[in-house]
Amino acid sequence: MKIAEVGNIIEFKNGLQGVVEKVNENSVIVDLTYMENFDSLEIEEKTVVNHKRYKILNASESQ
Repeated sequence: MKIAEVGNIIEFKNGLQGVVEKVNENSVIVDLTYMENFDSLEIEEKTVVNHKRYKILNASESQ
């Protein structure tokens, strides 16, 4: 299992996408304002996602 790094774009939970802001031991903190339709979803700006529950869509340029 590849663990996301800060700056990666990940997808989780039925198509939600966000930018990884912090990597913890078992999870990542994700900024959801990356999504174009964020305002219409009425969800929190950030969330925590377990490493087992996401897939990396776009790796950051710093890799």
